[in-house]
Amino acid sequence: MSSSLSGKVAIVTGSSRSIGAAIATRLASQGANVVINYHSNASAAQAVADTINKQGAGKAIIVKANVASIQENKQLVEETLRQFGRLDILVLNAGIMDCKRLPDVTEENFDSHFETNVKGPFFLVQAAAPHMTAGGRIIFFSTSLTRSSGVTPDYVVYAATKAAVEQFSRVLAKDLGARGITVNTVSPGPTDTDMFRNGKTEQQINFMAGLHPQKRLGTVDEVSKVVSFLVGDDASWVNGQTLMVNGGFAV
Repeated sequence: MSSSLSGKVAIVTGSSRSIGAAIATRLASQGANVVINYHSNASAAQAVADTINKQGAGKAIIVKANVASIQENKQLVEETLRQFGRLDILVLNAGIMDCKRLPDVTEENFDSHFETNVKGPFFLVQAAAPHMTAGGRIIFFSTSLTRSSGVTPDYVVYAATKAAVEQFSRVLAKDLGARGITVNTVSPGPTDTDMFRNGKTEQQINFMAGLHPQKRLGTVDEVSKVVSFLVGDDASWVNGQTLMVNGGFAV
């Protein structure tokens, strides 16, 4: 196992399953101590932590926090510092996606998306940044739908929230970059996760897979590898960028 992240501490939000779990597991395999953040499914989060701790590289703990809450974000950072004494990597993976067309969007639907996908990540960075030093890494998560001409009308609110975090990344790269902390965004295309499959028919899933040159969906491991690169030393000069991980779905 690589130890390129040995001694580093990472928070990965929404890491009890899917892409977040894959990222946490990969970073731990490289030696990082990882905070598995979850909102409701403690058993799933513990299962990820148990898998990591059995690997014998980086350690993992679980911390419950609703990332839409400013106060709980502060507590997430505080608990990380209490348990591990430092914070080097922040991966803002948690998010929600409830697709509705314009006539069906309610104020509650709109607010919940912006609170979880935009407000939460912003204020978590605000809470974490003072504790990070040169060499720190912050990774926002967007979607390739912000660049795709094939985006469908039901993504109107979700795509807007992800466009917002891309702008956070650009501007904060200038701000925190002065302290040697890089800020980038990972922008997956259709990836084979529970959240992606939720509410879609097999026909819809196959159609979207067919939009890729390789005629398949991306995998969580393919996304986690890009995050692993961005948080490592080899990406020290990559800052303020949005990296699309979509197999050519949007170019």
